[in-house]
Amino acid sequence: MNRLRRLPLDAWFEPLIIVVVGAGYILWYRSTTFTPTEQASLSWANLQTTILEHIKLTVVATVIVVSVAIPLGIALTRPALKRFEPLAVNIANIGQAAPAVGLLVLFTFWLGTGFRTAIVGLVVYAVLPILQNTIVGLRQVDQRTIEASRGIGFSGARTLLQVELPLAVPVILNGVRTALVILVGTATLSTFIGATSLGTLITTGVTLFLPKLLVSGAILVALLALIIDWLGRLVELAATARGIS
Repeated sequence: MNRLRRLPLDAWFEPLIIVVVGAGYILWYRSTTFTPTEQASLSWANLQTTILEHIKLTVVATVIVVSVAIPLGIALTRPALKRFEPLAVNIANIGQAAPAVGLLVLFTFWLGTGFRTAIVGLVVYAVLPILQNTIVGLRQVDQRTIEASRGIGFSGARTLLQVELPLAVPVILNGVRTALVILVGTATLSTFIGATSLGTLITTGVTLFLPKLLVSGAILVALLALIIDWLGRLVELAATARGIS
């Protein structure tokens, strides 16, 4: 009970929202009459495939973004590459400044349509939050702490791994969490370039004037984003707790 009281509001309130919205959708689904097209699109077999493809898009893009943005952020905080930080951040900012649909469409001229193109577009769109948070997290580490670790004989690499990164992890994870939520929402647009996602339900609902299908797609995307955001928050809290201890 004491641990629950110490948890931030969003750590226990967000799952309540997920349960309420999910239960409300299930009740609505069971009590609503669907057209044959809606029934086919919302059958469990089709939904399972669509949801898994959406998650696959999100996870693959996240792994690539994390693999690129965190090492790059670390490199840009080192004295030798510090001068390149504004340039790298401005380049990463192009992905956020450009409309997501526009980016995806532009990449189709280069890579064609399908899963691979969607991944490239999502990666470009989600680099900035993780890159910025990695830089900010490392920069906010007290310089005296770094100097103390070097004073007791730690090398630069050991100081980075055992002192700087552990202290910066909560901020970095916050950036990863932000990127995940961005990717879940943006992945719906991949349907425009031939990649399967929950956006398929939304676009089909709009194209065929099937509002129930449109609503179902929007609710499922929102639920997936909430679940991933909540799981990311739990990981962030666990990492913060370890850092403090």
